[in-house]
Amino acid sequence: MRRLLNDAVRTLVPTGGDRHGPLPPLMLTLTVVTGLVDAVSYLGLGHVFVANMTGNVVFLGFALAGAANLSVLASVVALAAFLAGALTGGRLGTRFATHRGNLLKTATALQAVLVAVTVAAAAVTDGRVTTSVQYTLIVFLGLGMGLQNAVARHLAVPDLTTTVLTLTLTGLAADSTPAGGEAPRPGRRILSVLAMLLGALVGAQLVLHGHLVLTLGLALLLLALVSVTTHRLSAADPAWARSPS
Repeated sequence: MRRLLNDAVRTLVPTGGDRHGPLPPLMLTLTVVTGLVDAVSYLGLGHVFVANMTGNVVFLGFALAGAANLSVLASVVALAAFLAGALTGGRLGTRFATHRGNLLKTATALQAVLVAVTVAAAAVTDGRVTTSVQYTLIVFLGLGMGLQNAVARHLAVPDLTTTVLTLTLTGLAADSTPAGGEAPRPGRRILSVLAMLLGALVGAQLVLHGHLVLTLGLALLLLALVSVTTHRLSAADPAWARSPS
């Protein structure tokens, strides 16, 4: 238990010598954003994911089989937008390959712009999801989450992918002491799960009570916070900002 708590504290408040510097808490913030965004997409946009592509591919299969309340078009559009965002994230990763601070700062700033478009689109109809609003949100949120996923991959902070928890949960169990493993980073892995859960819980509460614009606005605020914080912390070119490879 002490090891778990120590690891959790080091993740939330990294020491000066940590090779990833402040990236872990920043990535946890992006994980909360993922929970918020998928709450919007699943509960507000017709049972489609814009961050969880595994679920989206499954939904596409269900929709093709004729399952009710699922849309082939919505799933395809979400997948296409996510891939386009991931392509953009990959290009940013190549451009800023030697400076993780500049990569995260630029990516989250761009993602904030994409989410700002969704806030404006939803606000125009006072949160009512018309067909045009639905697909505008799917496209721009999908672009943002694809971008985030690709950038997280380039940042390469262990157990903090920000959008995918399957391997995190698998590692938490498979590498545990009862399984004969060394249980690396148990606190970080649990925090990653809790961050996604928190985002989904808050997002669901807001969306189910008719606060779609507020949910998107909260995601926008968190993205802006990550971008500004990263800019300030990486301005002096600290060691953690350089590529770990």
